[in-house]
Amino acid sequence: MKVVGFIVAAILIFFGVLFIMGAFSASGSVGWIFVGIALAGIGLGIIFLATRKKPGTGTQNVTLNIDLPGDVNLETIKCESCGGALTKNDIKMVAGAPVVTCPYCETTYQLTEEPKW
Repeated sequence: MKVVGFIVAAILIFFGVLFIMGAFSASGSVGWIFVGIALAGIGLGIIFLATRKKPGTGTQNVTLNIDLPGDVNLETIKCESCGGALTKNDIKMVAGAPVVTCPYCETTYQLTEEPKW
């Protein structure tokens, strides 16, 4: 839709300039100046409306669900440093790996899965 707006605006501005230039020719009239200014103004208005961003389209919310491998029970995860209980809000994805930040001792480490054997 923006491309159509730009094409229509370019045509209107082009004819507006032609009308303004024609007003200064030998057979032109003063009324052509007003028509040319109106056409160019409408064309510039269309360009302004086409380039405006719609409110709310600049930001995107991304929800990332963390799927922990294996049989991990969130109630049993304890901090490696202080032994404090960790919740799902303490786990964040950093560079594709789950990283835990302890809310008690502020220790940050990567969550690893222990082998099942």
